[in-house]
Amino acid sequence: MVYLFLALAIVAEVIATSALKASMGFTRLWPSVTVVVGYGLAFYLLALVLRSMPVGIAYAFWAGLGIVLVTLVGILVYGEKPDFPALLGLAMIVGGVVVIQVFSSVSSH
Repeated sequence: MVYLFLALAIVAEVIATSALKASMGFTRLWPSVTVVVGYGLAFYLLALVLRSMPVGIAYAFWAGLGIVLVTLVGILVYGEKPDFPALLGLAMIVGGVVVIQVFSSVSSH
């Protein structure tokens, strides 16, 4: 259940961050509302996750996967084009999350 809550928290954060760009500096109502609701839900779910998962591990997943997913949204929705060093860095972030999950004894399995 903890990983479901973490996944939902990450999705809510990605939606909120993507809406932040669309809000045009909080000048557009519905994207701004999406930002506030999305971050509120994301932090609530993250708080539930932290009941049973170490904060460092949870944050590694949150930040790492969030960065990758927000980048994908940027590519697909906003037409952004990351260069090779950016893609390499994203691959390293994903690799780090995999190493934590597979090899760390601190991670909640």
